[in-house]
Amino acid sequence: MSTKHIMPSDEELTAFIDGELGPEDTARIEALIGTDEAVAERLEFLARADLPYREAFAPLLDAAPQAKLEFMLSAIPVPQPARPAVFASRRGFLGALAASLVVGIAVDRAVIGLGTRLSGRDENGEWRAVVAEYISLYTPETLAGPVPSAEVQATQLARLDTTLGLQLSPEQVALPDVDFKRAQILQYDGKPLAQIAYLDPETGPMALCIVASGAGPKAPDIEGRKGMNVVYWSSATHAFMLIGHAPVDRMTEIADAVRSKISV
Repeated sequence: MSTKHIMPSDEELTAFIDGELGPEDTARIEALIGTDEAVAERLEFLARADLPYREAFAPLLDAAPQAKLEFMLSAIPVPQPARPAVFASRRGFLGALAASLVVGIAVDRAVIGLGTRLSGRDENGEWRAVVAEYISLYTPETLAGPVPSAEVQATQLARLDTTLGLQLSPEQVALPDVDFKRAQILQYDGKPLAQIAYLDPETGPMALCIVASGAGPKAPDIEGRKGMNVVYWSSATHAFMLIGHAPVDRMTEIADAVRSKISV
């Protein structure tokens, strides 16, 4: 059976982005990028996702039974080491890839088509999609542990002010019946992204995420992503999203409480 138009897996596309595929598979993926819009769009999405997954799950990794895991892994044949990434970043890789495809009609379709999609994309929707992918990996155990003191919360929130101009206090970001767990700066598409993580005793992980945005004020709206509910809105200078597993009416209520206390 021909696999010419079968969507490659995310693992395969990620390996392609990182320069870890062999010549035959690389050529196959390059051909698909030029002929299949869905493949090109998925590749672009994966290339833009630059969030520190390892950092987010460091507490779980530290608590893992390392000796037992190493013993189990020792029985598995060692794969060939992956080649170092050739490009400084995944975005840089895509730029170099586009340049390398300047050959005939296939090039016109790949380069011009990809450029059109990039310029016409809903950038605000895209960052929410990346955050949803990231938050979908969270479990209650990811955010287990005591609630930080008000002093620790204030220190973490101060970093958001330094990076994104967000003058937030623990009182402003406190959510009703939901525990504050941490505030940190992540990165999306080379730009800072503020994440305030919470643990809802009833529904699990929840997060308030903020990025700088010049798109202007926008009233709250609701969408579903990765099995979670998202309430999103924007001010004159920032875009916000509240994401979690709580029902829509409760998410809306919590978002309204946040909006009434935060004005940036």
